[in-house]
Amino acid sequence: MLHDLIAWFVAVFLLNPLQAEIQSQLEASRAPVAVVQQVTQCVSAAAPALIDRAVGDPWWAISTAAGTWIGTTTPDGVLRDAAPGCGPAMAAARPFLG
Repeated sequence: MLHDLIAWFVAVFLLNPLQAEIQSQLEASRAPVAVVQQVTQCVSAAAPALIDRAVGDPWWAISTAAGTWIGTTTPDGVLRDAAPGCGPAMAAARPFLG
């Protein structure tokens, strides 16, 4: 039950805003569709890693969600730190992120 609650928290307050912010920046900068798709797939693939990290360290989840919401934490930084497999996708997207 606690795992499900944390998974919901991560999805609503961390993953969805991260994905929306990155996608809007990529679309605004007219990034190639392939880059947008890579990043979207990366965020989806990173979900289990982010949830596992949040379950193991709830303070990280709260501070990261708050930092992302107020702008002190960058979405691409969260993905790079939590899901190192997202590195290539985020490197491809970096020129298009503001």
